[in-house]
Amino acid sequence: MYRPRRMHRLTSPLALLVCVLALVACEEGAQHAQQEIIQTHARRVQEIVRDDLQRGVRGVEQAGTKLARGFLVEDPERRQREMRTALHLLRQPPRGIQELMISPISFVAAVDANGIVVARDAEPDPMAGFDAGEAFPMVRRALQEGWSGYELEEFPALIPDQPPSQTVLYVAPARTRDGRIVGAVLAGTPLWRTAQRVGRQLQADQASEISEGLILWVYLYRGDQLHHHGTPADLDTIVPDAAARNAGFARSPGGFTGEVAQFGRWYAYGVVPLPRIADDVGAVIFRSDPP
Repeated sequence: MYRPRRMHRLTSPLALLVCVLALVACEEGAQHAQQEIIQTHARRVQEIVRDDLQRGVRGVEQAGTKLARGFLVEDPERRQREMRTALHLLRQPPRGIQELMISPISFVAAVDANGIVVARDAEPDPMAGFDAGEAFPMVRRALQEGWSGYELEEFPALIPDQPPSQTVLYVAPARTRDGRIVGAVLAGTPLWRTAQRVGRQLQADQASEISEGLILWVYLYRGDQLHHHGTPADLDTIVPDAAARNAGFARSPGGFTGEVAQFGRWYAYGVVPLPRIADDVGAVIFRSDPP
């Protein structure tokens, strides 16, 4: 059983989320853990997300330059085979693209000038033949205008019985030396993978404390959907739901903290918007100090 505790405001405005936020302290429970979330973890989550987004865009831009000649191969089977090999090598040392090798992306794909996926970086390849240009306006924009960037999209299920995923997609055009756009490179990171990446990084940052009993986990949400991977099942049940998050944001748009007691242990949580990803996306950070 757990008992919810009162919530506290993060006093920084939304535009300054990456700054250190002030905590209205409580008198008991997980006061120190709440302070650590605001003073350390909330800012760190923002930094990790920012860096990964920028890294993803740079990665597909470099990939577009490297793969441009491959789009000119006329034989479809040969083009698909060679492109898949080249995509795989983009994420492998020693000649891979650093940004793609260290990013938490789940796929990199080549999209032809008509918006059709030629291949992705692994087999089996359910993405081959997928009309990415039809599904995602950002792909059409890359092919028609030369735009590069990222957007959060719902990626349709390409494997039977698999649900669609909320995925940050990165895209960049592939240009020949004379500037002609011959295709595009598309990469994606599902939100659950971003949550996993951020959580692991926070745990690595606090490795010495983790070894002494600190508990630290991160969830991402979009609207009323929660995205996570590998988190404890008992903790999953006490993540503030959409109604609780909305109530908290009504009082403090820049984010807020709270605390709960479960199985005799206090947990602090912080709810932080992540507008860099999308306006309705944010993180829930859980921390429990060693007993």
